[in-house]
Amino acid sequence: MAASDPALIADAGSIPSEPGLALTAARGSSREAQLSPFSLPLPAFDIPFPSLGSTFSSIPLSPVFPTQEDAAATLNSPASLYFLQDAGVLSKPVSDSRLNLSDVRMTTLPDLKLPREQFDVASIRRDFPILQERVNGHPLIWLDNAATTQKPQSVIDRISYFYEHENSNIHRAAHELAARATDAYEDARSKVAHFLNASSSKEIVFVRGATEAINLVAQSWGRRHIGKDDEIVISWIEHHANIVPWQMLAAEKGARLRVAPVDDDGQILLDEYEKLLNHKTRLVSITQVSNALGTITPAHQMVQMAHRYGARVLVDGAQAVSHMPIDVQSLDCDFYVFSGHKVFAPTGIGVLYGKPDVLAEAPPWQGGGNMIVDVTFEKTIYQPPPSRFEAGTGNIADAVGLGAAIDYLDRIGMANIAHYEHELLIYATKELLTVPGLRLIGTAKEKAGVLSFVLDGFRTEEVGAALNREGIAVRSGHHCAQPTLRRFGVETTVRPSLALYNNFDDIDALVAALRRLKQLKG
Repeated sequence: MAASDPALIADAGSIPSEPGLALTAARGSSREAQLSPFSLPLPAFDIPFPSLGSTFSSIPLSPVFPTQEDAAATLNSPASLYFLQDAGVLSKPVSDSRLNLSDVRMTTLPDLKLPREQFDVASIRRDFPILQERVNGHPLIWLDNAATTQKPQSVIDRISYFYEHENSNIHRAAHELAARATDAYEDARSKVAHFLNASSSKEIVFVRGATEAINLVAQSWGRRHIGKDDEIVISWIEHHANIVPWQMLAAEKGARLRVAPVDDDGQILLDEYEKLLNHKTRLVSITQVSNALGTITPAHQMVQMAHRYGARVLVDGAQAVSHMPIDVQSLDCDFYVFSGHKVFAPTGIGVLYGKPDVLAEAPPWQGGGNMIVDVTFEKTIYQPPPSRFEAGTGNIADAVGLGAAIDYLDRIGMANIAHYEHELLIYATKELLTVPGLRLIGTAKEKAGVLSFVLDGFRTEEVGAALNREGIAVRSGHHCAQPTLRRFGVETTVRPSLALYNNFDDIDALVAALRRLKQLKG
């Protein structure tokens, strides 16, 4: 849609599905469009407004009216209408909320199959069938999202459809199902590229998950480019998956692993981090969001600092992708990794993003079919990236499921999700701190939806078991982040973690259950 064609967003009681007249005015004077309820859901995409120097996300196509009279009736109804007067849409400034049809350009739109756009947590919850489950006689409250997220019906249906209509190996066969499967698989790769704002789908490698992606970089790029006395920098708040592969590589190559410290809130100390960087630094590998604390790291700044010393940078986005918009071009990282199951997609599928030049200078890390151009007994010629790193039959169906999960998130809008979860996190933090004897672990100013805590007088597994008896699923343990927790003087924590389908009632139920548990020992 052109910049001169933003859409009217109005409170419409009923929207016909047939073609008709559409109003091309824009709603909202803020940079974040708050969508009004529609009887028919609408799709998301970005519309640039050059005069504002910005782009509005999640502004849908306008409602379609069969006649000019219907359009006029809607415009001059009590519905709240707001307009961007400097967006180059209106023929004259608007002084109040009423508008004459002469002020608005009328265009004809085709029949549109429009999905939902309004962020409505009650509606979103209905998209996830597992939330209808009962556990120990209670409705399931899923607060273990940092471990894995639940799947919307659209993802479940897409995987079923693949096995019912498209199932085949990809790329090499000439028959119809192979073509369908290949198209579905490569379409998912393109969706991932768009989701991360990568410049090309050729920068996207499918793997089993973030752990495999990190190991791929370590065993492929790392083995070639890291040698004796070279240095690898990580931080104190990394998942084991972003520690152990680098320890293994350092031990093999005689390299040194260096660790950036954090303060008592769980924030990386940037001054100390920069002191670790020098001409020996070959790689920096950092989390974008701590899985144990929820800390959002200053990843963009850390990438820039590392690049000044000539180091490559890997960003572990496993805990970030479900909470915030990701832009790898803006981040300027050399590698970015995440797991599908953390972002409402199936298990067993993940992504490695790599800049074209760094992927080109990395050798294959596994050999087999699909990643070759030609094989003789004397030598093998390898495919260029990304195929070079996808030996054998990949997880085709779950890659397609990942594409469906991205479609789902795109319809809602990651900015909308981030805004909603931030409000939920603030509420949850405030309410948890009212529980006597509860200590939050990780209190960084910038956090995603992870809340780790310990409760005086209780082992963490006791707390987890007590919550489970009331149908509340949380994680208790070390969260594969033992160095992180030991930095704060604990071995384990209880970790509720949030997602887009959680609501304030979930938080209230958690806090009430913790208060009852305290009273038992009171």
